Amino acid sequence: MIIFIAIGAFLSTSLGGLFAIKWRDRLHLILGFSAGALMGVAFFDLLPEAVDIGQRYWSLRTVMLTVAIGYFLYMALHRTVFKHSHDGGGRFGAGSLSIHSFLDGVGIGIAFQVSAAVGLIVAIAVLAHDFSDGINTVSLIFRHGGDKVQAFRWLMIDATAPILGVVSTFLFIIPEAYVGLVLALFCGFFTFIGSSDLLPESHHRHPTSWTTVATIIGAAVVFLAVHFANL
Repeated sequence: MIIFIAIGAFLSTSLGGLFAIKWRDRLHLILGFSAGALMGVAFFDLLPEAVDIGQRYWSLRTVMLTVAIGYFLYMALHRTVFKHSHDGGGRFGAGSLSIHSFLDGVGIGIAFQVSAAVGLIVAIAVLAHDFSDGINTVSLIFRHGGDKVQAFRWLMIDATAPILGVVSTFLFIIPEAYVGLVLALFCGFFTFIGSSDLLPESHHRHPTSWTTVATIIGAAVVFLAVHFANL
């Protein structure tokens, strides 16, 4: 069953990315939706999980400090390492999303090691937002001047990552004490990408009320997906 779920994550991510590629002429709306979805994942999925898991081993202050470190670390890399690269930020952003997708797969694998019921709950949550992950990956590449070939290449990397994550859990187990901090770090990453990269660019390209609506819809979709997955 776990392998079929991993394949489902691959298909969900791929469909989201192909949707973004096909409707590239509506990029401002896609970027707006992606910004909302990405920040929705950070606020409604990663942060609660980071706090829930992290507080078993660390103080709340430590968990939140890790979120801040993730935000400012990404900002520093974005403004220095990739400052002179036209699409470097896109690659770095897509790469971080792919790592997150890999960890999604790891999460599924570890959850199934606990029990089938827990595994299914985690799997539903992952599948629910993987469609947005595909859109986010493609949007980031287009945002930084990448073409369809580059977007498709990164989409395949992102879509394959959950399968690799699931398979990796057959070989090792990530200590739960560090899972919360890893989630907190990526919460900081995604908050920066959504608020400081995707959101301003979506409004700059086509400053209409529909872009704002798309952002709210993106966040709402993730919120509802996470909410119903945890019922």
